[in-house]
Amino acid sequence: MSWSFYAGTTTLVAVTLYAYIRSNDKKLWSTPARALKVSPRRITEEDVEELKERMNRMEERRDAADAEASPKTGRRYIVVGGAGFLGGWIVIQLLQRGEDPKNIRVLDIRLPARRDLKYGIGKDVEYLVLDVSDREAVKNAFKQPWPDADACPSPSIPITIFHTAANIRFYERSASLLHHSTRVNVDGTQNIIDAALEIGASTLIYTSSGSVGVRASRFLLWPWEKEPNNFVQNLNDDDALLPKKHSQFFSNYAYSKYLAEKRVRKADKSASNSRPQGYRLRTGCIRPGNGIFGPGGDMLCGAYLVRQTNPTWISNIVSHFVYVENCAAAHLCYEQRLIEIERQHGLNSDNADMPSPNIPPRFPDIGGQAFTIADPGPPPTYGDVYLTLETLTNGQTFFPEISPTLMIFIAYIIEWYYLLRAFLLSFLLELSSVSSGVPNKPLLNLFSKLMKLSNFLLPPVNKDFVNLQPSLFNLTMVHLIFDDSRARMKPEQGGLGYQGRWNTAEGLWKTWDAHWKEIEMYEKERKEGVIRSDNQIRSDGAGVSFGFGMVRAQRGVSKVVEKVQRVEEKVQRVETKFEEVTT
Repeated sequence: MSWSFYAGTTTLVAVTLYAYIRSNDKKLWSTPARALKVSPRRITEEDVEELKERMNRMEERRDAADAEASPKTGRRYIVVGGAGFLGGWIVIQLLQRGEDPKNIRVLDIRLPARRDLKYGIGKDVEYLVLDVSDREAVKNAFKQPWPDADACPSPSIPITIFHTAANIRFYERSASLLHHSTRVNVDGTQNIIDAALEIGASTLIYTSSGSVGVRASRFLLWPWEKEPNNFVQNLNDDDALLPKKHSQFFSNYAYSKYLAEKRVRKADKSASNSRPQGYRLRTGCIRPGNGIFGPGGDMLCGAYLVRQTNPTWISNIVSHFVYVENCAAAHLCYEQRLIEIERQHGLNSDNADMPSPNIPPRFPDIGGQAFTIADPGPPPTYGDVYLTLETLTNGQTFFPEISPTLMIFIAYIIEWYYLLRAFLLSFLLELSSVSSGVPNKPLLNLFSKLMKLSNFLLPPVNKDFVNLQPSLFNLTMVHLIFDDSRARMKPEQGGLGYQGRWNTAEGLWKTWDAHWKEIEMYEKERKEGVIRSDNQIRSDGAGVSFGFGMVRAQRGVSKVVEKVQRVEEKVQRVETKFEEVTT
């Protein structure tokens, strides 16, 4: 065959692929009317300027009449994951409402890096480093004496536990890798439940995830398909609507959170192992809708401010967000409801069978349930978020658009490589473990060399690119509408009384404001000779503490986006030449 035949075939394939990408992009960039119905208005630069003026006037706003405001309890608190982002805000809100720092214990995989926890309001809190999957470490940390144990014997003061720690590996969806997520998210949660029962804790609030209801989809469409399945998803507290099989969940992370949530809810009203008869552990779960953002280690929007250049392909997507202070307040709100129910029914008191005479029996028992929460107001599009941040930063933070279909192709390639490497290393490890009992030194040396060779030939996926796998699109490429109306109901109606002080736009302003204040502080410290690492700066301001996949994927994409654009330009030139030849 002639060279011209190969050239023509190659050109035809390239043009067909280009046409498919453009057609598929058009479908993915669409916003169905049923999504726009709940979010009909797009934000403008004028809206952002008005937001800046309004927020500058009420920067220190505190709504004393807020229905979700919770009073000081005088209890003891164990905050698992409290050195991080959401857990850190729970610690701060506990201290802000007047709780004694000596009555707060934080358990986390690392010590806090945030300025407010290390040097500010949280400096007198006790921080213990451990892995929640270590059963003995968790039990010992829970049993450790409190600073004022001599003055106030432990059994005399109720204990509330907030469990926010999680291993966020949502880029994995293969069932063979599920153990990576369940070790912390399921087994670790069971360790927390068991330790809570052993010390006689009265309340356990668990941070679940709104993603437990997100169903998997497919984004490489056939030419006759108009949109992906599950393109618009309405999510609420109805357990009957949740996926049930592993394959129906968008990733291993969501499935592991679902399993952990079931265990927490099942533990409600479990008898204490160390308290008198009648003491019960009351539990509940909060499902934050989609990404939690805000100052202090933001895993989503604040990281955009740090990165500045953020290639994106989801500007059209409608989705609820949760500002971190709203999310922390929802946890405290649920605790308060359970405390009221304890008093109402006379549980966990010296007279366990006698209802409190001061609390009328008017609150429905909402223990062992899960409540979805989101920011107040209509959900924005990611484009609204982008415009807000671009305007607040005077264009320093920006979001160039790239092809979602092209990124999906790349995501499948990364997943294929990731799974190939995982399966190969798992196979070699299994062979090595089987052979370890055989006193055959040459054989063991062979396996050792094979492991090293495999790591050399198949190096680990870069931490930024590892998040760019198909499951990422199942979470970010669909329109997610979270209904938190049940959480907003009055306590007398079986709700939490949650309201949310800040809408998403106001939360974005507060995130931006904290970010630039931190930069000013950093510059001041630098002039004074105080040097801090980038990780400390990001954790204090609006950076990434644990790394949210969308942001890290975008960071990886930014490294190749110029190459991708050059490829697209070449394809366009080929298409133009092809059209010239055919005409």
